[in-house]
Order: sequence, then structure tokens, then C-alpha cells
Amino acid sequence: MTLLNTTSSNPDLRGFLSENADVVTTITKPVCLDHIGALSAQSEQPILFDKIVEKPGFRLTDIHVKHRHLQARALGVPVEDYLKTLAFRLRQPPRGFKHVETGPVKEVVVTGEDTDWTKLPIPIHSERETDPYITAMNIVVDPETGFYNSSHAGTNPTGPRSGVVSFATPHTHVVMNKYRARGERRMPIAMVFGLHPAFEIMANFSGLHMDMWGELEMVGTLLNTDIEMVPGETIPINVPAHAEIVVEGWIDLGDPAEWGEVVSPSGYYLPKIQRVPTIEVTAITHRADRPIYRNHQTCPYTDHQVLPRLCHEAMLYNRISEMGVKVHDVRFPHWGAALTAVVQVEAPRPGYVNDVLMACMGAPWLNTKTVVAISPDTNIEDADDVFHAIATRVDPARDTFTVENTRASLYDPSAEPLPDHPPFRLGSKIGIDATIKDRFNPDDFLRTWPKHWGEVELKDYLS
Repeated sequence: MTLLNTTSSNPDLRGFLSENADVVTTITKPVCLDHIGALSAQSEQPILFDKIVEKPGFRLTDIHVKHRHLQARALGVPVEDYLKTLAFRLRQPPRGFKHVETGPVKEVVVTGEDTDWTKLPIPIHSERETDPYITAMNIVVDPETGFYNSSHAGTNPTGPRSGVVSFATPHTHVVMNKYRARGERRMPIAMVFGLHPAFEIMANFSGLHMDMWGELEMVGTLLNTDIEMVPGETIPINVPAHAEIVVEGWIDLGDPAEWGEVVSPSGYYLPKIQRVPTIEVTAITHRADRPIYRNHQTCPYTDHQVLPRLCHEAMLYNRISEMGVKVHDVRFPHWGAALTAVVQVEAPRPGYVNDVLMACMGAPWLNTKTVVAISPDTNIEDADDVFHAIATRVDPARDTFTVENTRASLYDPSAEPLPDHPPFRLGSKIGIDATIKDRFNPDDFLRTWPKHWGEVELKDYLS
């Protein structure tokens, strides 16, 4: 397998939106900031708001990777090659960075008393939330290795130069503890808005890697191109030169602040209360020509459910393939509440599917509560078809099993809260074998379809 030869030496968000204009919905009518979340969540493809009533100097975009065909565009490969390509590239060494003195993100530089990140077009994401919610890619640097660790941590501004940050990923906490062990009382951080989607896919990697590389060093590997980085203005961190907006600041490593509920990937207001660190904002840099704010609308079914699990899919693909199972696809579907994995496999003989289910259920993450195995004839894109396979190919007594007393997602309200370890929970997992079994008569599973199904289209008769 070969890596993609990109057409741009510096892939950026503007280039991606332009090259994929055929699937981008551009809203040219003026839109109120309060309406953007509801409008974004109705889109199944990238959406760009060109005129924001309250923030006329900015644009806003969302829904870049919700579906597989969009994820494939992020890597520049056909849909059928996407998963195996990502899985392959994640096994390659990091390409690293190309350091330059300046770039488009430095066209406007604001520091000192003029710094005010409440001027950004930051939406409120749900009915019960009262504060704007930032979902930018965060960059912190491991003080021991120098590796660049990245994630998407939910952030609430509390003033022009202050806010609270909810770091859900354990690796960021490892980095923070390294600063504390060195006697540091604060940690530099960069929040980056408006990047090529490949940055965001890689930023959400959560496997074993911190002794070898940081996520950001791998973006060039995903795209097979050099990623240009420029120095920060007020922090000792380099940032992507072709980003739209960068907010620089320092995380207070002292006592955390209590903060209220936000929307979780499972679609509930969990956790109810968090103890999170505070941030002091020290600079904002951005492009001069109407910079594009990258939002991640958190509900109901958006990039928020899908994006953090894309690298998980690729890692499960590698893990299952090592067993000698033919893997057609792996999905954490947006309709699965970020708690469900569906694996489409062909097993060489009985016994393999249960091993596949157990391998997925025992993954390092907290989002494999329900794992469903399906055959290649089941449409993994279609929740109706997956549930049809569960309904008709599963003998509950023989084809399901549960495991008790497992780590549960802190976003799962059905799991038991652990009072001594907030906000973590204890729960169970279930594996469901919805494949066609050897004990079945294959002729019993021939689906019924109308005559000429797939040959004639209703839309052709509506114009």
C-alpha cells in the first residue's frame, strides 16, 4: 500500500473546503449565532456559514467527518480504501514538522489587554447549557520528550482572557502531572481552530504512543506531506502555520474549579459536575481574511459522536486482522451513542466471531459497551439493517454474552457511578454475534426486495 501524494504541500481547511466544494453546503443568508447549532446538526455534509449576524468578521464550519465518504475525502482515498489506509498509516513512523518563521495564521496577532476570545463566534450547544462551548483542537507539549500531544477538550470561556478546560483524555493528564512533578505551576497550551480534517482525526488517537511520538507529529504521515509549524507568540509551543485561528494560554496546575454539566457524546448531560483546570488566555492569532471558526456541534448526531473514535476503528481493524479474520469494516456509528462498535467480518470457522467480540470489548477505551458482529451482506451504514440482522440472526441464548464489573463510560447514565472515583462508572458489556452462522440454512437468509429494486429511482419521477 502506498501513501497518498497530496497536491498541496500545506494542506489547510480552506483548501479542503474548496477541493470538496461538491459536498459543502454554503449558507450565504445571515444566520444568528444561536441558530447555528440547530442548523449544523441538520446537515449530513460539511456546512459553511458565510454571514454570522453577531460576528461579521468570521465564518463558521462544521460536519466534516460524520460519514465514511467524508472521512475518505480527508485522507484523499476512495471509500473502500479508507479504513485499511488509516490502519496502515498509523503503523508508520512519524513524519514530524517543518518549522517556518511565519504563516497565514500570523496575519493578525493580538496580545496583552487587547486579547479577548469572547469575540470569536462561539455557540451555545444545547438547551440547558448557558455558556458558549469551545471544541477546538488542543496542543500541549510533553516536557520530558518534547512530543506534541493533541486532543479536543471542551472549553468554556469565563471572561475575555479566562476559561475552564475539561481534559477527558488520560494522556493530557499524564503530561500535566509531568509539569507538576517538575515543580511547574502552569502548563502552556494552544487551542487551534480551522485545520484540514486529517489533523482532527489524528488528534483523537489514544493508543500506546507517548514514548514514541505525539499525535501532531503523525499528521504529515497521514497526508504524506510536510506540516509547517510557526512559533507561538506568548508560549513555548509551535502551532500549525496554516490554521485559521490559534488561542494561546496557560493552564493553572493548582486547584481545579467546579463546573456544571455539558453535553456528552452519548447525548446526555453528563457528567453533572466536573472539577476542571482553569486557563489564562495570553494571545490570539488568526488569518486576516474572515477566518473560519471550526465548530463541533455536540448534539444530537454530529462529528461529536464520530470523530474521537475514528482512530479506534483503525486500531480495531489491525487487532482483528491479526487474528486471521477478514475485516470488511469497523464502525462506531453516530447512532450508537458513542458506546457501540459494529464490526463487519468474515470468519474462517466457528469460534472466531466470539474472539473478535471479546477483542473489541477489551479495548483500552470506555466506548465498547456494546459490540455487534455482522456479515458482509448487512449494510453497516444503515442502523435499520444492523438491527434487522440482530433481530433475525441472533439466538439470544447462544449468540450473546455479557461481561460484568467492567470499566464504564462516564457518559453512560445506565452505569453505576463510583463515588470514590468521580466521574468514573462501573458497568457491563455485551457481545452480539449477528452474523450468518454455519448452523443456519443460507437459503433462509435471502432478503426479499421489490422487482427492479436499485434499478429505478423515485427521484427521477418527481421532477
